[in-house]
Amino acid sequence: MGTRSTAVLVSGTANTAKVFVAAFAFTAAYVGFSAYDTASSAPRDEHTVTLSARETPVTTPMTSPMTTPIGSSVSPAAPGTVTVAETRSDAGCAKTFTARGVVVNPDAHGTALYTWRLARLSPDGHVWRDYLVDHDGFAGTRESVDWSPRVTGNPGWYRVELSVRGAGTVKSRRFQVTC
Repeated sequence: MGTRSTAVLVSGTANTAKVFVAAFAFTAAYVGFSAYDTASSAPRDEHTVTLSARETPVTTPMTSPMTTPIGSSVSPAAPGTVTVAETRSDAGCAKTFTARGVVVNPDAHGTALYTWRLARLSPDGHVWRDYLVDHDGFAGTRESVDWSPRVTGNPGWYRVELSVRGAGTVKSRRFQVTC
């Protein structure tokens, strides 16, 4: 009986030693790979970039026949018109506008689908090009709709267009964004 338990004890110790050696080899390989990876990720040469900007003070708020100064509310629109007001001006050349219109559903029993477009007059002054576009819709006969497009770093002439599927397009008067 003593020989048999000694044989089990020796074979168990051998298996434990094999597992220990395998675990040690795995740990050593992992640590070595991690050290290699860390060494190969040494910092690259740094390049310094100097940015400059010119700031021009705003002496009067931007207004045009169809816009209102910042902080004033946008007047409610009537069907067939789009009103636009500058509602926020951030540092630099970032301006947020609120456009408002009334959509009358051409199919009172269906869904009214409409599209907002912020169009920018091309630099040559001949073609209006889409700058931002948004789509929406509602079920019902009539609804007042709002949209808040944002212009960042792109001065020029703009207008807002509201297109209703099956009913046509209404355009605001143009307005100028300056920086």
